[in-house]
Amino acid sequence: MSAETATTEAERDARALHDDGHPIAPAEIAIGVIIGRTSEFFDFFVYAIASVLVFPKLVFPYLDPLTGTLWSFAIFALAFAARPVGTMIFSSLDRVYGRGAKLTVALFLLGGSTAAIAFVPSYESAGIGAALLLALFRMGQGVALGGSWDGLASLLAINAPEGKRGWYAMIPQLGAPLGLIVASLLFMFLIAALPAEDFLDWGWRYPFFVAFAINVVALFARLRIVVTPEYARLFEDRDLEPARLTETLRSEWRVIIMGAFAPLASFAMFHMVTVFPLSWVFLFTEETPVRFLMIEAVAAMVGVLAIIASGYLADRVGRRTLLAATAAAIAAFSGFAPQLLAAGETGEAVFMILGFLILGLSFGQSSGALSSNFSPRHRYTGSALTTDLAWLFGAGFAPMVALWLSSEFGLLAAGAYLLSGAVCTLVALWLNRELARTID
Repeated sequence: MSAETATTEAERDARALHDDGHPIAPAEIAIGVIIGRTSEFFDFFVYAIASVLVFPKLVFPYLDPLTGTLWSFAIFALAFAARPVGTMIFSSLDRVYGRGAKLTVALFLLGGSTAAIAFVPSYESAGIGAALLLALFRMGQGVALGGSWDGLASLLAINAPEGKRGWYAMIPQLGAPLGLIVASLLFMFLIAALPAEDFLDWGWRYPFFVAFAINVVALFARLRIVVTPEYARLFEDRDLEPARLTETLRSEWRVIIMGAFAPLASFAMFHMVTVFPLSWVFLFTEETPVRFLMIEAVAAMVGVLAIIASGYLADRVGRRTLLAATAAAIAAFSGFAPQLLAAGETGEAVFMILGFLILGLSFGQSSGALSSNFSPRHRYTGSALTTDLAWLFGAGFAPMVALWLSSEFGLLAAGAYLLSGAVCTLVALWLNRELARTID
């Protein structure tokens, strides 16, 4: 069913409103991608920061700080487990009602689940119900993230000019450091401006309301592109239409598996320099959250520049070569860098800035590396599912595992965990000869 016939009345009205007769340019798609990904990652980091600074005390006050944080990270991982479920549910919605309707429902579910977290009660008032509600809303976020896949990133990569594929591939990845910068600065302001009691009582809830507002803005920015006839024709011309999930798994399982493991190094690195170090510093050092959140924001700015540089480099040396080189760099980083977190304020800053530099170069080319390997009929659904599994395997449990390993065996063990992700990426790139032919 085409996007022209499978649509709601609201989507038809939106198309009429935005049909100004001009073609959709790659720059417009890029803007929609950046806004959409920034809003999603802002939600992500707001929850991640609260998982360290708030939820152990609010929801698990009866546990020691380390155990409470580990349980908080376990709930954090639920969203990644729920993402494939969201892809399955919303793929059906996409086929029946159209991409605009699917995106609208998914983003309102994402915003609603995020805003609902702001109302999570404390353990003192709700007992174990507080943790259950937090887990429910976190799974709601995951289902919505699976459903919010709009295909813009794949469409952008496919429509990239000759010799600019790496440049356009890095554009969606800019949303991650941008979202972290905004989330870190917002929490930093609230912690600095409010007494600790007020922050834990109500101050931490404010960023979740902000996240809902940003989601609404992102919804209209993405619908501005998704509902236009030009965009619909681009999807149909490029065969970026939803297919049944079971059919996609049956015919494309090899590509899905390789696509999920190829970016494992950068996805593991992603949490090793964002969520994990905040938890380690907060639990095991005398460092204040305000200072470390500022370090994160500055390091994320370095990450933005590194992601941009990855696009330039990938178009000159090849995406596969860059992914392999950065996986090797991550492996080297894992051997010495985590110990910098225990080396004082200077060591923390060096760890974060160096980590984001390597992460940006790797993460900038990690998304959609195998999109062109899918058959045209399964490219849209296969890319969505591959993204879900890559985040689940590479990042979902990384903060919890890294914190547990480092608390039990020292920071060197966290480095070994990161090394395993780098090895998986190198093996996947070596095994996948088709990847070498496609993305070089």
